[in-house]
Amino acid sequence: MSGTSTAVTRLRAAAGGANRWVVLVVLCLSLLLVALDATVLHVAVPAVTEDLRPSAVGLLWIVDAYPLVCASLLILFGTLGDRIGRRRVLLFGYALFGIASALAAAADTPAVLIAARALLGVGGAMIMPATLSILRQVFPDRRERALAIGIWTAVAAVGAAAGPVVGGFLVEHYWWGSVFLINIPLMAMILPLGRFLLPESRGTGDGPWDVVGALMAAAGVLGVVLGVKRMGGGGLDLAGVAPLLAGAALLVFFVRRQKRRTHPLIDIAMFSRPAFTTAVGCIVLAMLALVGLELIAVQYLQLVLDLSPLETGLRLLPLTFAAMAAGATGSYTLSRIGPRRMVGWGFVLTAASVLLLTLMGQHDRPALLTVGFVLLGFGLQSTLFGAYESMLSEAPAERAGGAAAIGETSYQLGAGLGIALLGSVMNAAYAPGLTRLHEEGVPASAGSAASNSLGEAYQVAAQLGGPMGDLLRNTARHAFVQGLHVTLLVSAGLLLLGALAALRLPKVMDCAPAREACRARVAEPAAAGPRPEPRALPVQKRPGRRLALPARREPAEATSSGRAPH
Repeated sequence: MSGTSTAVTRLRAAAGGANRWVVLVVLCLSLLLVALDATVLHVAVPAVTEDLRPSAVGLLWIVDAYPLVCASLLILFGTLGDRIGRRRVLLFGYALFGIASALAAAADTPAVLIAARALLGVGGAMIMPATLSILRQVFPDRRERALAIGIWTAVAAVGAAAGPVVGGFLVEHYWWGSVFLINIPLMAMILPLGRFLLPESRGTGDGPWDVVGALMAAAGVLGVVLGVKRMGGGGLDLAGVAPLLAGAALLVFFVRRQKRRTHPLIDIAMFSRPAFTTAVGCIVLAMLALVGLELIAVQYLQLVLDLSPLETGLRLLPLTFAAMAAGATGSYTLSRIGPRRMVGWGFVLTAASVLLLTLMGQHDRPALLTVGFVLLGFGLQSTLFGAYESMLSEAPAERAGGAAAIGETSYQLGAGLGIALLGSVMNAAYAPGLTRLHEEGVPASAGSAASNSLGEAYQVAAQLGGPMGDLLRNTARHAFVQGLHVTLLVSAGLLLLGALAALRLPKVMDCAPAREACRARVAEPAAAGPRPEPRALPVQKRPGRRLALPARREPAEATSSGRAPH
């Protein structure tokens, strides 16, 4: 028993020293699964629909339950980790994620699958902020932390981009439940590794935990994200506006509550720092562009170019590799050019790639797509890297969980806004292209149904058949490409606004390893207790020699030497 305890102690001690990179590997593996699960189901939706036969609303909740629950609980679990221990929350998240994955794989009704996806969202909300806040503690040196955050953000991009590839392969060779089964053996491996390797950390823990505030924040974020998702799918209707307004009101009350409390969940004063606020805004804008463009790109590759789900995922791999390269070189780039230029030029590079992609048409151009996706992945990853690093470095170490939760909530909110905003722009630009179909003899009902989406237009065209169906199909495809170009132009404008916002970030990377090391050295003896007073050694006299004394001597000094004062 003692040998096992000694081994565990050594592992944890190593985790805080030279093997902190092993800790980073464990954190990145857990983040990879969470990011992968956010997109792996997208290509499995047709198979789920055919097997479980959910209603339209049920299918929407199957897809949205995970990101909605995850986004709404990030602040709750991020601040709870500051109180009771981030490692403890992370381990609970691992266990819950594995259990929910098994439940989702075995689901035989839409209700069971929705519940399992919601549990996955709870587990993801436990995991995501904990990984970032533990990373903040394990890497106190800013240069090393910058490299670690670069790897962390690259892994998140890899997981999100690899989701369609993994999902497409599994659906084509097995069944849709296999997209959840892959989580179970990986979580079974990560849970004991995290138990032995990850260090425990928490904030100051002053005062009681604000349960009411945590629930208020969860309900507010849920309302806002749900509202923007509904508005993106159906326009300005009550189903989207009501939760959006209610969520915004709850968040306003939450902020006021935190300002009044002596020990708030989130230090609202962090938002008074321009670098912190700007970094959070840049994360929202970057994710808005990434998720919105990725969703539209998947539709373009599958519906316009007629690629299979697996081929679609493979086409997105250049974006993933470029993101990995940006993350691997991000620390060096940040130290050379500073946060302001890194985030700003990342936005500019992304906008240039988006403008390049406007050259896409109804025919496949692999070289153009590859170059565009490479620039898009590198630019966006550089932006996310610089923004995350600036945000986390601006936050106090004892508030790392709350800061990480804010960053992850911004990530999820940007993703929801991207789908809502760019989806609305796409729909508004696509529908007018089908208004004159009735002049060509196409029934008005068929044209109205086709204006909802390109996928529905293909279904209507197949029902019509013959020349009329071909006309509807070609017209809808042309309108989709035109709408895609408009959406890309709007996205490029938003990205350039992000580049202007990045001008508020610090010009240079403020690295103070000496100051942080000094603080650590000062804190260490304080934690160990007061040092004993030094004891004076007795003066040894040699026979036949007199000890030379100074002309003037303080009594205390003479007494300490064992001689009487003169």
